[in-house]
Amino acid sequence: MSYRLRVHCMIMNYTEEERHGLHAKASHRENIIFASFYILVFMVAVPGNTLALWVFCRQAVTSPSKLFLRHLAIADVSYVLILPVRMVYHLSDSHWPFGEVPCRLVGFLFYLNMYCSLYFMTCIGLDRLLALVLPLKSRSMRKTAYARAVVVSLWVTVTVSMTPLLFSKDQTMIFQVDNTTVVMCNQLYLENNSPKALVSTMVAFTIPLVTIVVSYILILLKLRGIKQKERPVRDKAIRMIILIMVNFLVAFVPYHVNRSIYIERHTHSDIETASIKALALANRVTSALTCVSGVLDPIMYFFLARTYQSILLQLYCIDRGDLLNFESHSKESEYLCLSAFYFL
Repeated sequence: MSYRLRVHCMIMNYTEEERHGLHAKASHRENIIFASFYILVFMVAVPGNTLALWVFCRQAVTSPSKLFLRHLAIADVSYVLILPVRMVYHLSDSHWPFGEVPCRLVGFLFYLNMYCSLYFMTCIGLDRLLALVLPLKSRSMRKTAYARAVVVSLWVTVTVSMTPLLFSKDQTMIFQVDNTTVVMCNQLYLENNSPKALVSTMVAFTIPLVTIVVSYILILLKLRGIKQKERPVRDKAIRMIILIMVNFLVAFVPYHVNRSIYIERHTHSDIETASIKALALANRVTSALTCVSGVLDPIMYFFLARTYQSILLQLYCIDRGDLLNFESHSKESEYLCLSAFYFL
């Protein structure tokens, strides 16, 4: 078995054996599992997020959270629409048939939409915190004009930050395996292992991590003050928070923790081939988990957005009153709890 490599600059210091470990093809079984996973996610996420985007775009933007929800849906739709290329890659047994430019584009869109989703979720959490904990004092801050400025700033900042991926050279690598040419795309699962990449990863993820955790902890503390008779309403709000946190913890935390370990370990010159293979597999798994957000977000929209909920129930011919008959509590207390969550 011989290998012909066009080696990207960030792996120049690896031996031939280590390069093989770093770019080792997934087994046939792994490829089937990954392809099946992406197909399942695509089938669930596309209709759910497309419907959400349609609903959110039809609504007037009267609050910051409505705007953040709309752009979260845009990021989710954009993300799940690139999943078919990953399906083809794994169904082709770890072969990239699309060429160099699409490889760069897929990597760019992956990071662009993932980080935009992450930061829009952060904005929603912060906005809900201000709406519930400081409803009067935060009115001057929570204006749609300011929210639009935040949205534009986020898209521009993340786009500019990820633009170098579009101009990275030699992002496809060619292997000759048993007289068969196999092309691999670095942008799918290979991480930049420079110290600068480690710092940028930590900074980019720490900000939303701290903001989301602190925001929902403070919201939970606020909800503790709800009277005994209003506990069903409070418990509903708590379940919403749990759903949001599960989404964040499953989709984003594993990837960034593993990415930090991946980059840190690859800075050591004595890293073993077995470790390289293990890190590569973990990176594929956690990278795949990021698209779970595309499945969980529509579930989150169902509980957070009344209009989305109503339309979805109408599609399935379900009476909303039968599903939500426990919403007969006092309007004032319900507003106190659920104004932090219902946006539309």
